[in-house]
Amino acid sequence: MGNEAKPCPCDIGDRMEYGRLGQEVQIEHINAYVVKPSTPSDKAIIVIHDIFGWQLPNTRYMADMLAANGYMYVESYTDSSIKEPWSPSHDWANFMEWLKDKKPTEINKEVDTVLRYLKEQCGAKHIGAVGFCWGGVATHYLALQYPQVKAGVSLYGIIRDTEDKYDLKSPTLFILGGNDDFIPAEQVSILKTNLKKKCKIDYQVKTFPDQSHGFVHRKREEINPADKPSIQEARMDMLNWLNKYM
Repeated sequence: MGNEAKPCPCDIGDRMEYGRLGQEVQIEHINAYVVKPSTPSDKAIIVIHDIFGWQLPNTRYMADMLAANGYMYVESYTDSSIKEPWSPSHDWANFMEWLKDKKPTEINKEVDTVLRYLKEQCGAKHIGAVGFCWGGVATHYLALQYPQVKAGVSLYGIIRDTEDKYDLKSPTLFILGGNDDFIPAEQVSILKTNLKKKCKIDYQVKTFPDQSHGFVHRKREEINPADKPSIQEARMDMLNWLNKYM
């Protein structure tokens, strides 16, 4: 679960030199990145960023990937409590203080705003959510609170501070790295056991034993050729899960 010197294992990883296919917009109080697929669709994905914020090129790359697979509007947004994202240059000794008012389970205002925008202005009828790290925890939260979100994919982020975290309302895929100090094997085992006991809808917990925190969107295949099969498999799992339920 990290350590005193670095309480979160998040690393900027291989920062992608990537532009964008979509555009930045303002949705009420939210800054958002929106991208459309090449053909009309009534399916939309809310993409929730990690601690490094909504403008990280890696997250936009993932959003554009989803749009390329036929999803109408993809949002990579910042909620009102994380307008100042964490920076790799920050002192990790201050991380927990920074995180205090940026809880990924306190995002109802932002989620309601984005859902309203997608339904009323974009005509979305099927909405899913994908989140990374901080956003993975937020996606787990959406799956518990928002049955109108038809599918969720939480990447290396789970809720751990409440007993009421297993009664999912939306089918959810949890993708985890086996070498993830943030979510140790014991926590993964607890998650699997309790979901099996308490969850009444479809879910899957998939662990990639040799991968670390952030591997799906923070590793570049050409720099990490040994990791390429796992990166591509996890991304395909994400797409297949969304296609199945949306």
